[in-house]
Amino acid sequence: MITFDDFQKVDIRVGVITRAETFPEARKPALRLWVNFGDEIGEKKTSAQITKHYAPEALIGRQVLAVVNFPPRQIGPVMSEVLVLGTPDETGEVVLLRPDMDVPLGGRMF
Repeated sequence: MITFDDFQKVDIRVGVITRAETFPEARKPALRLWVNFGDEIGEKKTSAQITKHYAPEALIGRQVLAVVNFPPRQIGPVMSEVLVLGTPDETGEVVLLRPDMDVPLGGRMF
C-alpha cells in the first residue's frame, strides 16, 4: 500500500495531442505522439500502443492525462518523455484517459 505522500510524487498533467503518426519500428503496433502541456512543461514525445481504437489523425486536439515526471525511456528509436495514461477495455486494448471537458493545459491532477 502506498501513502498519500507517495501518490503526490506522481505528477499527472493534462496535455493536448498536437501530432500523431504510426510507429512502424515498434515491436507491437503503436503510435508516436507529441503532447503539449502548456508553457511550464512544453511539448513532450511518447509512444503508445493504442492503434486498436485510435487513428493518428483522430487524436489531434484530444486532451489526455499523462505522467510527466518519469525519467525519459528509450522505446526503439523514440525517446519517450511522458507516459500517456489509459485503461484496458474488455479485450485488453488501451482506452485513453482524459478530462470530460476541456481544461487548461498543464493542469495537475489532484
